[in-house]
Amino acid sequence: MTTTRLWWVRHGPTHEKAFTGWRDVPADLSDTDKIARLHAYLPQGAALVSSDLLRARTTADAIGSGRLRLPHDRDFRELHFGVWDGLHFSEVTKMHPELSRAYWEKPGDVKPPEGESWNELHARLRPKVDALHSGPHQDVVIVAHMGVIMSQIERALGVTPYEAMAHQINPLSVTRLDISPEGWHAEVINHQP
Repeated sequence: MTTTRLWWVRHGPTHEKAFTGWRDVPADLSDTDKIARLHAYLPQGAALVSSDLLRARTTADAIGSGRLRLPHDRDFRELHFGVWDGLHFSEVTKMHPELSRAYWEKPGDVKPPEGESWNELHARLRPKVDALHSGPHQDVVIVAHMGVIMSQIERALGVTPYEAMAHQINPLSVTRLDISPEGWHAEVINHQP
């Protein structure tokens, strides 16, 4: 099996000041210079897949020229924040003080009401990422979300979820994670082209 290079791109900024999981909000793609630099940085001829949420799909469309566009995929969605989605962090803290604290400090099986845990996110992503590795493409660009990218950083670095969540993942940044026969390697995290 050869090395697969996964080029994780966080979608464009949403300017949301609240939990934004499965809510379908648009990305601000007005920084055309940054998008052009991102497009130039990513490998031409790579396969390109995105989350099915609008902010990821439109970002993928903006950088897609010269790349093989695969169908967008619901399994690359952000963490599902359940009833917290759309609420400001301060509202969530008041509503569920202990649960919200545990969600960030002890990620794993803790989840918001009607939402998804860190471990459930991993269970959703693992088969999709493994399929990309065993597929025909050596370079794959995946336009996704902060939580998704952090979860794969955890997998690549072999760190705890809490340590993975400490990484900054800016909008329109690139995190490249390589999977070789020897295992995973983080080539770059949160690169700003």
